[in-house]
Amino acid sequence: MISQKVAQQSLRRLAVQQPYAVRWSLMNSMTPAAVATGRTTMQMRQVTSKASDPTKLLAQQRLHRPVSPHLTIYRPQVTWILSALHRNTGLILSGPLYLFSIAYLAAPALGWHLESASLAAAFATLPLVAKILLKATVALPFTFHTLNGVRHLVWDLGRGITNKQVIKSGWAVVGLSVVSALYLAFI
Repeated sequence: MISQKVAQQSLRRLAVQQPYAVRWSLMNSMTPAAVATGRTTMQMRQVTSKASDPTKLLAQQRLHRPVSPHLTIYRPQVTWILSALHRNTGLILSGPLYLFSIAYLAAPALGWHLESASLAAAFATLPLVAKILLKATVALPFTFHTLNGVRHLVWDLGRGITNKQVIKSGWAVVGLSVVSALYLAFI
């Protein structure tokens, strides 16, 4: 409260004595306490460059700045790889789902046959290798995303959060998702 009063009084005094000094002090980020105490001199740093183009100066300065190492120095860990895969498989699964849903709704108007019977008949005409590859392509992201989602739900309960348990559960999710995807592809 007292500091606010001192600041207001010093600014009023300065505005009455020198009207342009208030604008100059605010423009140069002068504190009211410095104005009140009479310390209105400001230290200025001299420009060391004679470059006429400021963008060239900035470009030169950027060359001497340290560069963050980002991901190049870190050893890949199962935790952040599975986190990225979980997000990517969510996108991989949701994109075609939305596209097929829109196509299924628009099919009667466009004359397309996307009924279950016509899709099953079209799938039955594929060679055996194509059927297995198609089912594995859909099953692997689905099983991984599902099992990793269960893993995250267990974490929400406060269980299995130590580093050792997280690494073990991560590799367990990878193994179970591959095995279950292969099972779903071959049935």
